[in-house]
Amino acid sequence: MKIFLLIVITTSALTSFSQPTKVVKLDQLQALMEDRSHSIQVINFWATWCAPCVKELPLFERLNNENNKELNVTLVSMDLDLDPKPDKVYKFIERKKIKSKVILLDENDPNSYIDKIDKQWSGALPATLIINTKTGHRKFIEKELHEGELEKLIRELK
Repeated sequence: MKIFLLIVITTSALTSFSQPTKVVKLDQLQALMEDRSHSIQVINFWATWCAPCVKELPLFERLNNENNKELNVTLVSMDLDLDPKPDKVYKFIERKKIKSKVILLDENDPNSYIDKIDKQWSGALPATLIINTKTGHRKFIEKELHEGELEKLIRELK
């Protein structure tokens, strides 16, 4: 009984760090981009194999942890492009204790969806899309963000 209880507690502690992660198709991502339940949508495109992506993840985590009800942070993993098994991403999220909402984009032809996300996007990672859902204004950034840049970009959209 003690062993069972220890397993349950350990499992609960490990899974409590990250949000549920789901695999989505482009139409589901587009619905998220059009969701008006928050004034500002911050959508970051990243991958576990992308060093600049991993380096900037704490910026998005801090932004998410501010508990700003007007702001929604979503991390879109592009890992399924190279490896159709999401386990690597799940383990990464758990190991890094990511609390932001993470979705895995399940599309295998980048040329068919990149323009539908943003016409400026070359497909390089990291990339971030910030949308003011009240005004419809958008900013697309295709580079690693550094301390203070994310907040500045959001202020410019308000």
